[in-house]
Amino acid sequence: MDRDKIFSWLKAERLSLADFLDDLGAHEWETDSLCPGSTVHDVAAHLTMSTRSTLLGTIGGVIRARGDFNTMVADQARERAARFTPAELVAQFRQTAGSPRRALGAGPLDPLVDALVHGQDVARPLGRVREMPKGPVMAALAHVHDSSFYGARKRFHGTRLVATDLDWSAGEGPDEVRGPAGDLLLLATGRVTGLAALSGSGAQRIAARLGGR
Repeated sequence: MDRDKIFSWLKAERLSLADFLDDLGAHEWETDSLCPGSTVHDVAAHLTMSTRSTLLGTIGGVIRARGDFNTMVADQARERAARFTPAELVAQFRQTAGSPRRALGAGPLDPLVDALVHGQDVARPLGRVREMPKGPVMAALAHVHDSSFYGARKRFHGTRLVATDLDWSAGEGPDEVRGPAGDLLLLATGRVTGLAALSGSGAQRIAARLGGR
């Protein structure tokens, strides 16, 4: 896929998300997000980090987290949230919305996945609707489905996914999961909340694999 197209989507999504965060009330920033153990404030702090991470910082974080990448990410986000106010984080996010820099090991589409999914991680617990643009979400879904990083290959083994709002499908098997592409993306990245809008013979089996997360 054209990297310029991906980057234009990413910049637009980041700026839109910055506007969304800027509109939140103080109590909403302390609401639990869909990321276990992380508030909206923590997720916002995480979103500012992909354009600011360094090799040494990443290595040190992994060592402190005893090799657990997810723990490192969560710990660093909480540390950053403790250092900066919501207004400061929104300003930082806007400041680097146009930066091509990305976290160590991340591909061109990973920051877009991050922005799209974390936008839902903060919006849905607040009861707010945040639409996901069709082009970016289809590209992100195809990337997550084929990537080994997100665990979707194992999660969707033997399952065909069908988007009902886009011309997109992937996978093979006796089971099928159908629904909006955005909810398929949430499920593909391990969010059980995505199941609410999905149907098909594979939905319950995948819910069991996710363990209710």
